[in-house]
Amino acid sequence: MLAQCPQCATKVQIDDAKVPDRPFRVRCPKCQTLIPLAGRQAADALAPPAAETTVAPAATAEPAVATATGGDPFVTSAALARREKAAEGQNDALVALSGPAAAHVQAALEQIGYRVDTVEDVEEGARLLEQGVYELAATALETAGAGRPPTLSQRILRMAPDARRRVFVVLVGDDFRSGDGTQAWSVQADLVLAASDAPRCENLIRATIAERKRLYQPFLDARRRIETD
Repeated sequence: MLAQCPQCATKVQIDDAKVPDRPFRVRCPKCQTLIPLAGRQAADALAPPAAETTVAPAATAEPAVATATGGDPFVTSAALARREKAAEGQNDALVALSGPAAAHVQAALEQIGYRVDTVEDVEEGARLLEQGVYELAATALETAGAGRPPTLSQRILRMAPDARRRVFVVLVGDDFRSGDGTQAWSVQADLVLAASDAPRCENLIRATIAERKRLYQPFLDARRRIETD
């Protein structure tokens, strides 16, 4: 199946064997517009009879739904399901931390109203984050050693600008002064949090999220109109 973004005309190649039966949406890798697609049943009903072909066996890994031309990552069925929940007002957050601060940050986010996932597989977490699954990510500011894969904070820094604006990023570390805007700007985070302040971080996270939403509201409103048109 081949789809085309209605906003920027980028073509998105979809593996027919991995298309779900129900309607679904794929995010354009160039402009981040959501492209609505009908699903397998509607496509089969419209398709003309085809000659007999040999179909390769499906992979045993979790089925991916779509991939954009140019080698972009698959949009997994888990990502699509989470996006549907986000549209219903269920906020998802990703916490990738170690040590005592992890439990405190997770508890604070749950009190605020987030459904929190913790992740040990940085690659999977980063891929879902890049696909717009999570509204918030909390992790440590870390740099990978030579020959090691990039850390989650490094992957966040490499996200496309529009995708990055969709995520509220909390970086936790011993060298931070909680709520320091200059430090947050220097590491490209929305909020920096000293690890020692994690037990008392709920109000600071609430206030910073509220301020960010106020500043970004015009952008969010414009994006919502584009996605619903």
